[in-house]
Amino acid sequence: MSEFWLISAPGDKANLLAWDRMNTVTSKANLSSNSKFTIPDLKVGTLDTLVGLSDELGKLDSFAESVIKKIGQYIGEVLEDSKDKVQENLLANGVDLISYLTKFEWDMAKYPIKQPLKNISEGLAKQISQIEADMKSRAAVYNNIKGNLQNLERKTVGNLLTRTLTDIVNKEDFVLNSEYLITLLVVVPRTSYGQWQKTYESLSDMVVPRSTKMIAEDTEGGLFTVTLFRKVIDDFKTKARENKFMVREFYFDEKELKCEKDEMRKLASDKKQQYGPLLRWLKVNFSEAFVAWIHIKALRVFSESVLRYGYQ
Repeated sequence: MSEFWLISAPGDKANLLAWDRMNTVTSKANLSSNSKFTIPDLKVGTLDTLVGLSDELGKLDSFAESVIKKIGQYIGEVLEDSKDKVQENLLANGVDLISYLTKFEWDMAKYPIKQPLKNISEGLAKQISQIEADMKSRAAVYNNIKGNLQNLERKTVGNLLTRTLTDIVNKEDFVLNSEYLITLLVVVPRTSYGQWQKTYESLSDMVVPRSTKMIAEDTEGGLFTVTLFRKVIDDFKTKARENKFMVREFYFDEKELKCEKDEMRKLASDKKQQYGPLLRWLKVNFSEAFVAWIHIKALRVFSESVLRYGYQ
């Protein structure tokens, strides 16, 4: 990270002597690389106005800096896995920040210098406040979509005891719409597959023979179906638990599973649609905020220099 100081010094009309003297002193000790920071002739106003403005500009300077940092950090969040590309998105007027700062020119179109300093300051404050408000609004919408999608995606990871089964189960795995029979899902540890096959039919009365089938597997175990009579569900669950077979509380509902899949697809699509416009807005308004911030710095240097050295 580079460090920049804005230095003002009393000088002659063209300020050449002060500039040459500073270059001579700093180059001897290799203290810094110097660039001219050109500030136009601004309307000074009264001494009372300048004193009051000096305090306001200090607060505005800190506020603008905080907004710029928020935008920069949020660009990193939005880029997610491409955080190494954050720096290339942080530009001011289309150039890198160091180039903009070292070749600074006052933007006469945005901030006309014929108006009083206070008016320029108020315009800058309004601009920064609007950018912050817009970012909060846009971020809230995007973060809501992103958060809901992440919540659904989290359910698709983890072991077979906890993860969603939306992308695993099929209608054909279950006995459906039967008054008497029901298909349960049981998580069996890998080391107990043989025991499960030998004992599941005898864990309770009224278990349908040869009704088990493994439909999914992870590093810890497998997910098996088993069909039995509804009236022995509680007894089967108890006996299964005693044998370290865990029955998942899951009942196949095609409409519910479809809704969950559709919701995930919709959120993924919404996030993708929001991503491009949001990133463009952040890049544009980072530039706007940074440009405004450096103009605030210029106002501070000007007003404090006039208070210290007077105005010629």
